[in-house]
Amino acid sequence: MESKFTITRWDETTVDETAPKIGRVAVDKRYSGPMEGTSTAELTTCQPAEDRAGYVGTERFTGVLEGRTGSFVFQHGGVVGAAGADRFGHVVPGSGTGELAGITGTVRMAHELIELDYRFE
Repeated sequence: MESKFTITRWDETTVDETAPKIGRVAVDKRYSGPMEGTSTAELTTCQPAEDRAGYVGTERFTGVLEGRTGSFVFQHGGVVGAAGADRFGHVVPGSGTGELAGITGTVRMAHELIELDYRFE
């Protein structure tokens, strides 16, 4: 399943100034499509060069996923280097609530797009 999102808040702070610096970002998103709702996330970032970067994050989605109402948490990340981008992520087992209880699966984030391969235990 794929859904689009827009970022509604991006609040970045520096955690460690030592090169390459490490940052923390508080992010809010609005999802539309098969995944309809909002989320809040905390990301940890590092960008050693213009074309090199990495992040890891934890995000809670609240809303409707293909007709099921509730919330769940997923953790995701990615790195960009000379070989391109590598993205990864997972739904946190046991984090689903409401009609999303029991959700598990994998997540890949791209620019304003989530790819969620999910199932219910």
